Amino acid sequence: EKVILVREETSPEDVDGMHKSQAILTTKGGMTSHAALVARGWGKCCIVGCADIEIHGEAKSFRAKDGVIIKEGDWVTLNGTRGLVYEGSLPLVAINLDENLSYNTLMKLVDKIKVMGVRTNAETPGDAAQGLKFGAEGIGLFRTEHMFYGEGSDEPLFMLRKMIVSKTEKERISALNELYKYVKNDVKDTLTTMNGFPVTIRLLDPPLHEFVPHDREKLQQLSKELGISMSLLRRRVLALHENNPMLGHRGVRLGVSYPEITEMQIRAILEATAELLKSGKKAFPEIMVPVTCTVNELIHQKKIVDRVYKEVCEKTKMKKIPYLYGTMIEIPRAALKAGQMATVADFFSFGTNDLTQMSFGFSRDDIGGFLPNYLDLKLLKDDPFQTIDQDGVGELIKLGVERGRKTKPNLKIGICGEHGGDAESVKFCHRIGMNYVSCSPFRVPIARLAAAQAQLENPRK
Repeated sequence: EKVILVREETSPEDVDGMHKSQAILTTKGGMTSHAALVARGWGKCCIVGCADIEIHGEAKSFRAKDGVIIKEGDWVTLNGTRGLVYEGSLPLVAINLDENLSYNTLMKLVDKIKVMGVRTNAETPGDAAQGLKFGAEGIGLFRTEHMFYGEGSDEPLFMLRKMIVSKTEKERISALNELYKYVKNDVKDTLTTMNGFPVTIRLLDPPLHEFVPHDREKLQQLSKELGISMSLLRRRVLALHENNPMLGHRGVRLGVSYPEITEMQIRAILEATAELLKSGKKAFPEIMVPVTCTVNELIHQKKIVDRVYKEVCEKTKMKKIPYLYGTMIEIPRAALKAGQMATVADFFSFGTNDLTQMSFGFSRDDIGGFLPNYLDLKLLKDDPFQTIDQDGVGELIKLGVERGRKTKPNLKIGICGEHGGDAESVKFCHRIGMNYVSCSPFRVPIARLAAAQAQLENPRK
């Protein structure tokens, strides 16, 4: 049955429903909200921040600004490109790019001209394959945590939850050992799909509370599965609560608090790589530490990487396992201290979504309430989550590139925020000397074209 999911906003728990829907419509959010990011990665039609409708959950209906009421079962048609919602079922036309001679001729010319690489962001091996189909030259952001959402996620999600509510290090390590095989298989499948193209694998990024249920029914089910009392489970879940989780216990901070989490991921990545290389296949992982703001965090995590690397080499009888170690630059301080960060990092990847949030002090999920006014009044030229703010955020990025390369001239640098699929942002990245941009699979052709245009406008070697 063809359905459109209509919500105020979406969360990771909605992924299964989002996947089964033909399109998604939300009243809150912006270009980098959860719904927009997930839908863009799937090439699924999506309209976010549609303030012209009011949802009535109990009645399973929504009311449009002009008074029209749409009930569950009624037909609507969405135009994701223009952000329009039509009443009724309009005829749709499918496009097959494989058979489009003009498109294929143009993209061959584009690839001859551009000098900056274009990668894809991916959450699954399927995303990786889709990115390759659209001409991606690697993965600029592989989000390992998405193996815990949607179809086939029940077992790994249970193991992760078991680790999260563990009280002792011994309990955590036991749960991580069970989770290890799922992470390793996910990484191995993606490296196999990319066949030697670089794959930037981001270590666990979200705060842990995102992975545990909060409603009573699901908590009861989890307490039964874990064999612990409901009261004990509630206490452990409540202990994860944070007032501002986006700036809280996430990313590298999890790896510092619980080094065993980092160790499991590194072991999975390196063993998956070693097994592929020994079987005659190509594999090149790039290990990326997220949410760093000091070089000491990078040094701390690198010690774990170095120790595990030696152990994996001994176990697999490999003299060398190729990989790069780098960091996501998404906190303003990290960009300002890029010279120090580059003493440890082999590469930088600018996470422009969070860098924009922290630079402006805007929440990307809540800008729908005021951004339209800012744009109408010309207080802002563009949506900063759609096009890089070159005067502010862009200045931070430029400083980061310059200071990083002053320390390490051959430092590999790219971006992995959604700006990587925006033409003006791609041209900016070209001008400041980035090696690549990375975007959702379905935006790869746009980024390739923009990279070629950038080379024609500002030639570089």
